[in-house]
Amino acid sequence: MMLRSYRFLCGYAAALIFALGVSLAGGPATAAGLLAPADGSRANIEIKTHNVTVIIENSFAITTIDQVFHNPHPQALETVYSFPVPEDAAVAEFTYWIDGQPVIGEVLPKEKARQVYETEQQAQREAGLVEQKDYRTFDIAVSQVPAGQDVRTRLVYIQAMPVDTGVGRYVYPLEEGGVDEDRKAFWLLNDQVATEFTFDLRLRSGYPVSDMRLPDHPNALVSRHSEQEWSVRIAPNQSAEDDGPIQPAGIRYPGTAARLDTDIVTYWRLESGLPAGINLVANKAPGDKRGTFMLVVTPGDDLPPISRGRDWVFVLDKSGSMQTKFHTLAEGVAEAVSKMPPDDRFRIFLFDRTASEMTSGFVAASSTEARTALDLLRAVQPDNGTNLYGGLDLGLRAVDADRTSGIVLVTDGVANVGEVRQRAFVDRVRQQDTRLFTVIMGNSANRPLLEAMTGASGGSAVSVSNSDDVVGVVMEALSRLGHEAMTDVELSIEGVRTADVTPSAPGNLYRGQQLSLFGHYWNGGPAEVILKGRIGGEDRVYRARFAFPGEATLNPEIERLWAFSQVDRLLTENDHFGETGDRAQAITDLAIEYGLLTPYTSIIALRPEMYAQYGIERKQGVRRSIEEQAQLRRLSEKIANNRADENSPMFQTARAGHGTGTGSLGLVGFLVAAVAAIAALGVGRRAAGKSTP
Repeated sequence: MMLRSYRFLCGYAAALIFALGVSLAGGPATAAGLLAPADGSRANIEIKTHNVTVIIENSFAITTIDQVFHNPHPQALETVYSFPVPEDAAVAEFTYWIDGQPVIGEVLPKEKARQVYETEQQAQREAGLVEQKDYRTFDIAVSQVPAGQDVRTRLVYIQAMPVDTGVGRYVYPLEEGGVDEDRKAFWLLNDQVATEFTFDLRLRSGYPVSDMRLPDHPNALVSRHSEQEWSVRIAPNQSAEDDGPIQPAGIRYPGTAARLDTDIVTYWRLESGLPAGINLVANKAPGDKRGTFMLVVTPGDDLPPISRGRDWVFVLDKSGSMQTKFHTLAEGVAEAVSKMPPDDRFRIFLFDRTASEMTSGFVAASSTEARTALDLLRAVQPDNGTNLYGGLDLGLRAVDADRTSGIVLVTDGVANVGEVRQRAFVDRVRQQDTRLFTVIMGNSANRPLLEAMTGASGGSAVSVSNSDDVVGVVMEALSRLGHEAMTDVELSIEGVRTADVTPSAPGNLYRGQQLSLFGHYWNGGPAEVILKGRIGGEDRVYRARFAFPGEATLNPEIERLWAFSQVDRLLTENDHFGETGDRAQAITDLAIEYGLLTPYTSIIALRPEMYAQYGIERKQGVRRSIEEQAQLRRLSEKIANNRADENSPMFQTARAGHGTGTGSLGLVGFLVAAVAAIAALGVGRRAAGKSTP
């Protein structure tokens, strides 16, 4: 299945999606690490060091992973390192050290890159290859790790960093979902770091930050250097003074083994009462007519309150891989139902190799029958097989056409029983007048399928980490209680010519949610930005005036993020309408021009003299040099917030906030807040007596 990027959360419904996903995420999972055949036919390589550096600024993050592999054996060996990457991240660099010198890899069509790698491997020359193996899992292959020696590699990826209801979230993914049985049967995974692991994150925020925390890493050292600059280090048994100097690298712990089996999730919270508005980040080289922009719109807190009862249909995966998670899920659903408004109703459907209803029709949330049904849910035992279509079909059939309804699907697996074709799922969802919200757990899940069918319903699919924090998501859920959404959102730019803007149809905006767009513009100069939408059935128009820069060189990474958004759009069209040669070629051309890893392209690193022999143009080093120099310039300058509409504000109210509480409400409070948030929105298409897309 093709790569599709993470869609920003679909408002209030995302609260429950996160709630269920976070509560389910316990239990063992496989991780990033070195692959070795399960039959023991190849000796193991070691991960000697694993050093991570993250810089977050200007609404995007740059993650650099520097690793050293060691071969303790008397013969040269190939090594393959498998790792997950965030759904919204663009892999931008692979560097392989040859003869002690870094060689930046080049992007080639996937088949050609594999052919070159195998030719070099057969010739016993050094080569490195990065390929996409499935939805968001990638492999780094190194052809020759000399006997008793080390090899070093570096990987860099870039991703947009939206802030939702004043809360930012960064995930360094290491876990893998563990539901790909074929892969698990063939490979053994070594996720041990033998000598040194470091993680160093630096946040430079354009707006004041009041708090930062890592919920699943109590040993993390969080330091505040100013109201706009914070740092994080994973450093057990060491201390850091608040407002101390920023170090260039993370804390090291020599001689201490580490495991690459736990995601590192970092939350930060902006101060309350900050202004709403538009941030503009642009790149336009001197003399170029065309520039690239990222526009981030943070609406004001002017969405009116609403409150309506709903019907809830829970479709829950109880396949074998849910064994350690299902009972936590049952408790979460029970507590959430117990806090639903009196006029809410619910039904529960379960699926493994078969699908069936656990309830007998709709049950009033406040009734004695509800308590009986939830006791039965707690007693359910997971089994094998995943008849996803059967469970979904039963849930859709259960919807009452006379009431506003939402379906919550929770699954960590791949459809492998019954109907498995994506088109069949999408067609089935489109037959029903309700919204579907899906919790996706694990990199092995069929995200393109799950996201396609939820998108077709007007709902949202979201993936979660085992290390996610209930606190940050609770804040988002609580801030959204009882507020209307802005629907049918459109954004236009007048006065400056723009093109290639994504997304072209933003959809809906919810309280605290940002709208991020990427595009091209020409020449620069004064522009008017117009945001249109509907709130409570009434048309709303917001306007702002500001200038697009005639020259801007501090953020060249924006070009890659724009290209990644275009690749994602084309891959989504492939998912929805079928793959075409034209789209495949367009993706390949974009990836080669902007240096991106995609399902159609790979990154190959060779001995410097071999590039010319294969006719491979060396251009990624130039792009990376420009990006690195710009990053150093940014780090040496005062932090700017890039707000563009300060003199002509688009919104007259402050941005939506989350309050000032920092304590954890726990799983129960989190789920209660999440369900209340969804109930307040009205997720059915009949909400507010009108049809929504």
